[in-house]
Amino acid sequence: MFNAQAHCVFTLKKQRFRQTTTNLMLRKFNIQKLSVLKSNSRLRAIIANTGWLFTDRILRMGVGLLIGVWIARYLRVQQYGLLNYAIAFVSLFSPFATLGLDNVVVRDLVRDSSHRKQILGTTFWLKLLGGVGSLLLSVSFICLIRQDENLTIWLVAILATAGIFQALDTIDLWFQSQVQSKYTVVAKNTAFVIITLIKVALIKMHASLIAFAWASLAEIGLGAVGLAIIYKVKGHPLLVRGWNFPLAKALLKESWPYIFSSLAILIYMKIDLIMLGQMVGDNAVGIYSAATRISEVWYFIPTAITSSVSPSIYAAKQISEDLYYRRIGQLLRLLVLLSLVIALPMTFLSGTITSMLFGNAYAGAGPILAIHIWAALFVFMGLAISPWFNAESLAHLSMYITFMGAIINVVLNLFLIPSYAGLGAAIATVISYGFASFLSNVIHPKTRKIFRLQIQSLIMMR
Repeated sequence: MFNAQAHCVFTLKKQRFRQTTTNLMLRKFNIQKLSVLKSNSRLRAIIANTGWLFTDRILRMGVGLLIGVWIARYLRVQQYGLLNYAIAFVSLFSPFATLGLDNVVVRDLVRDSSHRKQILGTTFWLKLLGGVGSLLLSVSFICLIRQDENLTIWLVAILATAGIFQALDTIDLWFQSQVQSKYTVVAKNTAFVIITLIKVALIKMHASLIAFAWASLAEIGLGAVGLAIIYKVKGHPLLVRGWNFPLAKALLKESWPYIFSSLAILIYMKIDLIMLGQMVGDNAVGIYSAATRISEVWYFIPTAITSSVSPSIYAAKQISEDLYYRRIGQLLRLLVLLSLVIALPMTFLSGTITSMLFGNAYAGAGPILAIHIWAALFVFMGLAISPWFNAESLAHLSMYITFMGAIINVVLNLFLIPSYAGLGAAIATVISYGFASFLSNVIHPKTRKIFRLQIQSLIMMR
């Protein structure tokens, strides 16, 4: 009797154990299934977001290059050089318009979107004030450097006004954090298409150089207004109501290294144009601009991919260190491969491409392009590791490295431009990019792991 009861109890416990085990296994399976579904959903969102960004950049690359070539042929070398000189000059002050907030804001929105009203509102007002400051600085400095050249001053003043409208790009930061860049693409491409048609009309009407500057400003303005309309239609609150002074101080405290880092980046990206203009003349700027227009048109690729993948890298850091570095390594390998696919054929076809697009007047751009295109390798590398610097809160270290690269670029330009003009500027650019995005990472202990990943990405391309 006792044994029968014991056996019955044992059987009942065994059944309960099996049922509990089964339930646990089903629960674990459901959790894993849900995790896979979430992962797949996130992957689909990243792919879709990257697709929208690629659509945007391919349209701008194709149509923008064609209309840019048309404008270059219409304006001729000297005026085309002057326009690009003004654009480069204004870009040097653009970090004071953006205030280095983009990466910080996107990261914070990914981590916690519950305070998005305050984050976005505060960012908008900071960028608006920064845009006004950037305009004042641009105009003040160009008046000192080229005080007797009214056309140059007007070009800079018009183009610098775009910084005020770009305060509405704060909306794009929200869409980036939600992997919904399609709304930005729709708004800005609508403006791009409209202004492209206007630029064609300006060429047909034999418009003056200043008219093309106004058209560039109108494109930024229309894009900003379109972005604001979409944001409002989607039911989001107005940005102007979210100002928070303590948050503003916190954002600026973290973003100030990005301001100077962006400034350093623009110095070693654009100082060659300005130094060419000052040391050789606007004609040299026109020739060099034709080469860099073709070389830099490819930079949309790493920008689009990195902006889409960054949120997943930030999320991976919170899950596991191994996953975090694996995703960075995957991004590096992909972008290095793409840069080589672009640079190798462009090296041998540079002369043919520049002559075919810009005409014989720009024939000197071919050799410059053959050298400058190799800057893409280091630009792609630099953008691939930018989420790492942000996730590790090492903006200050990135700033120091970038400034060192900028100094190297300026020094090399001083020595090379007088003897080799645009060729010297291209050599200086490639060397300085290589130092800032690659070689400098071997110096500091914290960046050596990233340097090893970069080496691995290069070795795997062999």
